[in-house]
Amino acid sequence: MKKVAIVGAGIVGATAAYYLSKEADIEVTVFDFGHGQATKAAAGIISPWFSKRRNKAWYKMARLGADFYVDLLADLEKSGQQVDFYQCSGVFLLKNDDSKLEELYQLALQRRDESPLIGELAILDQATASNLFPGLEGFERLLYASGGARVDGQLLVTRLLGASQVKVINKEVSLTPLSSGYQIDNQMFDQVILSTGAWLGHILEPLGYEVDVRPQKGQLRDYQVPQDMGAYPVVMPEGEWDLIPFPGGKLSLGATHENDMGFDLTVDENLLQQMAEAASSFYPSLKEAMISGERVGIRAYTSDFSPFFGQVPNLSGVYTASGLGSSGLTTGPIIGYHLAQMQSAYNGGIKKKEHEEFVITFLNNIELSK
Repeated sequence: MKKVAIVGAGIVGATAAYYLSKEADIEVTVFDFGHGQATKAAAGIISPWFSKRRNKAWYKMARLGADFYVDLLADLEKSGQQVDFYQCSGVFLLKNDDSKLEELYQLALQRRDESPLIGELAILDQATASNLFPGLEGFERLLYASGGARVDGQLLVTRLLGASQVKVINKEVSLTPLSSGYQIDNQMFDQVILSTGAWLGHILEPLGYEVDVRPQKGQLRDYQVPQDMGAYPVVMPEGEWDLIPFPGGKLSLGATHENDMGFDLTVDENLLQQMAEAASSFYPSLKEAMISGERVGIRAYTSDFSPFFGQVPNLSGVYTASGLGSSGLTTGPIIGYHLAQMQSAYNGGIKKKEHEEFVITFLNNIELSK
């Protein structure tokens, strides 16, 4: 029986735990401090198809990540788990200059050939859009994609860990290499997955590594509204904030992107209020909505804004992923899945041919100190 430790139970670690738990010859233990986890404070929008980033490898990862939810949902349903964390409710994309909508429409139309998940595409006027999201205003036209989805990150992690039935130990730990294997919390493990997000350096730097990962603070505010918004599309205007409706009258607003706050987890009411005032010009009902809570998490970013995953140099059997930034719930599940494959009896074998190039990633964000 091979013993595998997973440090960090966010979206990457929880997905890896779920898929490793299916292997009969692997025993999984998860360690999770849980402090400031980005997944629990994520807005959770799955809609990568409108990105104009020049990094084609990143877009491929995000596209495949969105597609992977189809497999993940099917696998969890087979495991007897609810998939209530995911809803394909569509997405509204707004631009300050709405002449740019046509360009984005054409871009998404081209990409739909390889990503049919995009679904129906249309440029809607305000009257038509209001039928799908009553009370939305402050624009003349917007771009609609029916395949856009929202994900409740915390609920997804709960479902994954529930299905895996692995042991979860809630504490902060360190990694000690041994002559054979690794020690974590006075336990011995054959292999390790480090999925600690922005905290990756805290584990690897004591072992002599330099890690190109920096923290970015993100804050969201949750509201309770009278109507059930389960069928409402996600609203994505230009700027930092998005409106993410959920069933049961929950409406989330977020998130901030704060690069100079380190690992600070305090709520900044002024910033959240500024975001609320900006959003109210598009959805005036927000002014009367009851604030039900606020969330703060720390995202992980790299200097080139690209995620990375794979084996840590010179640490055989230790794999990691970090730098997912604001697209963690889009790319996290597929990365966790492939980390599990690397650890399992597949020995890194990739099941889907289209994923082969995607999995050839480089850990140039981690290197031994000179």
